[in-house]
Amino acid sequence: MSRHGSGNGRSVLKSLVLAAGLGFTALLPAQVALAQTPVRFSLDWRWEGPAAPFAVALDKGYFKAEGLDVTIDPAAGSREPISRVASGTYDVGFGDVNSLVRFRDENPGTDIKAVMVMYDRPPFAIIGRKSRGITNEVASLQGKKFGAPAADGAYAQWPIFKAVNKVDDSTMKFENVGFPVREPMLAQGEVDAVFGFSMSSYINLKSRGVPQDDIVVLLMSDYGVDLYGNTIIVSPKFATEKPEAVKGFLRAIMKGVQDTIKDPSAAIDSVIKRNDVAKKDVELERLKMVLDQNMLTPWVKANGFGGIDRARFEKALDQIGLTFTYKAKPKTEDVFSEQYMPPADQRKVN
Repeated sequence: MSRHGSGNGRSVLKSLVLAAGLGFTALLPAQVALAQTPVRFSLDWRWEGPAAPFAVALDKGYFKAEGLDVTIDPAAGSREPISRVASGTYDVGFGDVNSLVRFRDENPGTDIKAVMVMYDRPPFAIIGRKSRGITNEVASLQGKKFGAPAADGAYAQWPIFKAVNKVDDSTMKFENVGFPVREPMLAQGEVDAVFGFSMSSYINLKSRGVPQDDIVVLLMSDYGVDLYGNTIIVSPKFATEKPEAVKGFLRAIMKGVQDTIKDPSAAIDSVIKRNDVAKKDVELERLKMVLDQNMLTPWVKANGFGGIDRARFEKALDQIGLTFTYKAKPKTEDVFSEQYMPPADQRKVN
């Protein structure tokens, strides 16, 4: 009897332990969810082709695997993420590093830093038409009329382009036009060329019926403008309080970049489902332009994704000084930190 009774006791105890174990297991997903660090991330623009690496990182769970609950919002240009991060509304942003340099100088005490380069070469360009006399020669710009939005990132670099190429622009006309009418005006022949981002203006012109062989793109980086382009920027508060979250964020993005390079078409599917009006063929072409012109440069293929050539970055700081007067010219380490990036062997793109 007693032996039989003790067996029952062991059986009950075993059942209780098993039930407790099952209960603990059931709680695990909830605890993992609670442990996710919220991260607010600002794009530079709408959900279009260039945002593919971020969409892929979301859809494939790369952020979640790093313990991050990432929210991604579109923006109205590559300067907006900087003010969003500076205000503390967002933790991380995808914005133009040249605008970041200016913002820091105009707002002393703001210690926002770039932590990973996405565009080793910027998409700043002058886009013209052969039928309007524009060629790949800088001299062809003389005497021409340009659509030049005052807030445009490409037009902001004209003083650098002009200085490096020794251009006298006294015969040129620059018309301040709104972004929505920039390409339509060029398509209709109201201007001879426009300033803009290469992948946007080129594709917008094609969609308006301008023949491909009539479009001329002068990428400023091919003409001595040594600037970098868009980078991942991070708020100093977030970086100080959650450095491991920043590192995990960049690891996830790196995986998104590598997947996007391997299969651009699949990556675009992640973008399309976030943009009702986007067309796959258009956004795929836009993405391929960005990969080819801005992201997978010879330097990136040789040195890995995300970093900088220090000598070139210092030259870029000198060139930015041609567009406005520094209150206090920054050092490279004031603007860019590589301490959060994955090791070089994890950033290869070949």
